[in-house]
Amino acid sequence: MKKTIYLLVFVIALFSCKKESNIPSSTLPNPTNSITCVDNPNINFTSIGTPIGKFGECIKDIDGNTYKTVTIGTQTWMAENLKVSKYNDGTAIPNVTDSLQWPKLTTGAWCNYNNIDSLGKIYGKLYNWYAVSPTTNGNKNVCPSGWHVPTTIEINLLRDYFGGESVAGNTMKEIGFLHWNSPNVGATNSSLFSAIPSGLRNPDGVFKSIGINCLLWSSNDGNNSWCYYLTYKDDDLTDWYTYKTNGFSVRCLKD
Repeated sequence: MKKTIYLLVFVIALFSCKKESNIPSSTLPNPTNSITCVDNPNINFTSIGTPIGKFGECIKDIDGNTYKTVTIGTQTWMAENLKVSKYNDGTAIPNVTDSLQWPKLTTGAWCNYNNIDSLGKIYGKLYNWYAVSPTTNGNKNVCPSGWHVPTTIEINLLRDYFGGESVAGNTMKEIGFLHWNSPNVGATNSSLFSAIPSGLRNPDGVFKSIGINCLLWSSNDGNNSWCYYLTYKDDDLTDWYTYKTNGFSVRCLKD
């Protein structure tokens, strides 16, 4: 009887070990500079050499979209553009497709580039400033809990970390021409920030600049609003004081 019990305990222990070994690698501690959720085939680590940034754990928004994250200096950023359609308290953000209605908005809204869902899945959604600023959206947050839309001070800190306005863009842009138009000047993506040219929606409701520009909102308030943009034709990360009715991308920053 004792032999039977010992054998049963051994089999259970053996089964437990085998089951433990089948845990997906995405859930295990990962001390290396690799993504712990979904690999990014667009990053060529050979061409980067030694990355400046370091990938961290992925995060999810309230819609269930998953995002890679990257730590750069003292900051941790989403390494993808935001795709969410709700604030993180579950309140829906209106999807405004009508080009005549878009310019009249004074409340939060989003759209996909050219109102094409498949482009939204690649490039993220475009949001007007009213959706990203707590002062105009009822103190709500488009970013996942524990994250926020960065201020100009926080984006300037990132820019200064890379050497300033005239050179920061090269470390932040995804390399190659899968998304960026040629010549995609200076792009190394050594930060692993992986900026892609998601374009914009103008205050008149017209879409433009996909493949050419990546424009990212800051949360700062004023008569107009602030964004930062990268372009295919130079190395800059430039700040721009612009209209709140533009539709730009969002990258969230960890609190």
